[in-house]
Amino acid sequence: MGNLIDIQSQIEKLQKQATDIKLKEFDSTVQDILAKMQAFGITVKDLQQAGGKKRGGKGRPKAAGKKKPAGKKRNPTAGKVVAAKYRGPNGETWSGRGLMPKWLASLVAQGRSKEEFGI
Repeated sequence: MGNLIDIQSQIEKLQKQATDIKLKEFDSTVQDILAKMQAFGITVKDLQQAGGKKRGGKGRPKAAGKKKPAGKKRNPTAGKVVAAKYRGPNGETWSGRGLMPKWLASLVAQGRSKEEFGI
C-alpha cells in the first residue's frame, strides 16, 4: 500500500463514487418505497408516528383476521412466590417446585428422607 496521501486520495475517489451511485439509485428507491406504501396502505403520518418505535407499536394497524401462532402456553403460576415446604440444616429452603436443590439432593443421597426436612 502507499502512504497517507495515496490513501486519502483513494478515500476521496470512493466517496465520490458512493455519491454518484446514491444519486443514480435515489429515484428508483423512492419509487420502490412509494409502491410498498401504497400496497400496505401506509401514509406519511404512519411513518411519522412510527419514527423510532419498534415493529408492532402503537399506531400500527393490526392485520384483520390474523391470529398469533400457537406457542408455549404461559404458566399462570410462574414467577409467583410460593411458601417453603422444606428447610435444610443450615436454614436453606425449598418450595418443592422445580429441581431438587443440591443441599437436599446431597442429604437424600446420604440416605436421609426428604420428608425429614418438611416444614
